[in-house]
Amino acid sequence: MRAGPRNAQDRVRQLLVMLPWLMEAGQVPLAEVAERFGLTEAQVTKDLELVAMCGLPPYVDEMIDVFVDEGMVFVGVPRLFTRPLRLTAPEGFALLAAARASMELPGADPDGPLGRGLAKLADALGQAGLETNGDRTAGVVVDLERPAVTEEIVDAVAAGAELEIDYYSPARGEVARRTIVPRHVFASAGNWYVLADDHRSGERRTFRIDRIESVARTGVTHPIDPDATAPDAFFADADLPRARLQLQPRAQWVVDRYPVDSVEAVTTKRGRPTEVVEVVLPVASEWWLDRLLVRLGPDVEVVEPRDGADGARALATSILANYE
Repeated sequence: MRAGPRNAQDRVRQLLVMLPWLMEAGQVPLAEVAERFGLTEAQVTKDLELVAMCGLPPYVDEMIDVFVDEGMVFVGVPRLFTRPLRLTAPEGFALLAAARASMELPGADPDGPLGRGLAKLADALGQAGLETNGDRTAGVVVDLERPAVTEEIVDAVAAGAELEIDYYSPARGEVARRTIVPRHVFASAGNWYVLADDHRSGERRTFRIDRIESVARTGVTHPIDPDATAPDAFFADADLPRARLQLQPRAQWVVDRYPVDSVEAVTTKRGRPTEVVEVVLPVASEWWLDRLLVRLGPDVEVVEPRDGADGARALATSILANYE
């Protein structure tokens, strides 16, 4: 066991090996993780606590979902790991070099998920005509084009034109037809988005443009909103379902960590203020909500959906069963 201090570079390299293995396993005893990677249980726990705070906007289904509970490590696969990476050539080479260095660390498996991903990355760079065994491509940058319908949406923003779109929702796994009034087009974290008035929800929501499969003007125009701008770093896909939760003070960190549609103070029947707040927040999946509720424990009450706490109860029962 390596109980001594480790620098940040060593910790990141170790996590590059550990996380793919944990994501494939799903749940593993903490002692087994520590033994496999030559660490103490305290080191593993500390590293995974750091990982749980990592992700990409909108910080809902783009977070690395990992937690340690009663000697077990639980890891979910966020959506950012289920879609193709969009990398410039320097980013691809940097990732390739870091992964190759990590494969020399304890616990690395050449036939495991990291090893397989490393081979695919090297092959992709090679097929693009780039040399992966030297530095002859240093400084090469591959610019990614905007999604095909981006310009059409930009024109609609300028004209105040209402659009009918076919939008793919990964949360539901289906394509749905929606009517929107696009207000602002912007890029964030390597993707293009449109901020739009959504007729279905009656609210202003954010749509990822590469998920829009078709665009057609309805012939209806609306006044242009010159003040519409890109939302803050915290924003969520328009088609994610919502949950309404009441949070005690100890659970209100959720408001700062995840995007929320609204936050309201809860009062008594006589109108007296309480320390509880009611929040409406997007839910990436039932799996995500179940784990959030388990983490919050008695400090949260699910208002909507009515059966929203059922999955969390089943998960908690499953966790407890591991120790009987």
